[in-house]
Amino acid sequence: MSKTLYARLGGYDGIAAVADDLLPRLVSDPQLERFWKHRGEDGVRREKQLLIDFLCASAGGPLYYVGRDMKTSHRGLGISERDWQIFIGHLNSTLDKFRVATNEKADVLAFIESTKKDIVE
Repeated sequence: MSKTLYARLGGYDGIAAVADDLLPRLVSDPQLERFWKHRGEDGVRREKQLLIDFLCASAGGPLYYVGRDMKTSHRGLGISERDWQIFIGHLNSTLDKFRVATNEKADVLAFIESTKKDIVE
């Protein structure tokens, strides 16, 4: 039996490490910072935990995601194609920092790309 993407990414700790690296990149990006500008520290921390839970559950891990669906949680934010491309650039940088193997990186990017239709307006 083949391992789940969750297992291949290092389980919870591996996915949490990626989120810990990715979110500060997004929050400090001049183009993307507007999405977090008026969020309190607790709100950002909650958002990071929801991101970890979503990624773990979506990658075949033993976590249950209790957040809203992607369309609902991103509606009205005005996320553009340019915003999306900048996000993908940061995601690639984070995956490269952790030396995520080519197959796993491709699987992560394919999954993230599948959410685009519900996120970009």
